[in-house]
Amino acid sequence: MKKFAVIVAGGSGKRMGNAVPKQFLMLKDKPVLWYTLHSFLRAYSDLKVILVLPAEHLDKGRQIIQSLDGNRITLTTGGETRFHSVQNGLKLVEEGSVVFIHDGVRCLISVPLIHRCYNQAVQKGSAIPAVAATDSIRIMDGQKHGVADRQLVRIIQTPQTFLSNIIVPAFEQEFSDAFTDEATVVEAAGTEVFLTEGEFDNIKITRPVDLVIAEKIIDERLALQPSDS
Repeated sequence: MKKFAVIVAGGSGKRMGNAVPKQFLMLKDKPVLWYTLHSFLRAYSDLKVILVLPAEHLDKGRQIIQSLDGNRITLTTGGETRFHSVQNGLKLVEEGSVVFIHDGVRCLISVPLIHRCYNQAVQKGSAIPAVAATDSIRIMDGQKHGVADRQLVRIIQTPQTFLSNIIVPAFEQEFSDAFTDEATVVEAAGTEVFLTEGEFDNIKITRPVDLVIAEKIIDERLALQPSDS
């Protein structure tokens, strides 16, 4: 099937305490966004990327694309919310395809996870990567709170992956504040979604410490690669 990855990179960098949006911060010697794009391009030779950026940062996006397979990457502008940014990206998706929707700052996404999401989406219509909660969880109810069974809790990640005939019509709905991710949009349209096993390394770069963690993970991955000698 045709494959499209809608990479949403509209962050402002406020929580990073940096004037540079987090998707453009340097991780080792490359921008965070470069790693994300590289993983998807490496996963499938026929996959096309739709990169959604704020209008004022399109030039930065073009600079990053120059060092990659730019012929497979199309740039478009984001919207007022994540929902509207994804909606803009989906306008460029062709029928009869599998669509990955991914946070641009989840730069440690692995090729095996991309493959797992694709294979399940083909079989079940969707694949939402999730990992088990490892901390104690409490649910707030006004001023009160109670312990939740963390064995029943899953932390949701991206790429949230769908058949195009499921995700594209779902985003024709009116926007709602209840839409926290693509899975909630699809559920609101009346379609069940299915989880798949995520990866704990698939972190989202949100705060300065995340860059330190990401650099450590990249170093560990490089150390595991076989040498040429």
